[in-house]
Amino acid sequence: MTQCAHLDQIRDVQPHTRGCEECLKSGDTWVHLRLCLTCGHVGCCDSSKNKHATKHFHHTKHPIIRSFEPGEDWGWCYVDQLELDLS
Repeated sequence: MTQCAHLDQIRDVQPHTRGCEECLKSGDTWVHLRLCLTCGHVGCCDSSKNKHATKHFHHTKHPIIRSFEPGEDWGWCYVDQLELDLS
């Protein structure tokens, strides 16, 4: 089984906002939210038209996000392309 090589980059972060940071600034909407586990950035998912969580990864290279949706405890490593159980 392949394992994520970036778990050491997970930090104890606090979300910067309760919604997608960029969409809130521009007055846009989102579908679901993702939390960067390196810095606390909140971005919209790839089902959202702006895909700000993925854009944040491309800009910062912070590898791991988690779902910021109530009741969801999964994560994703962009570099290793792996879903992570963060429960």
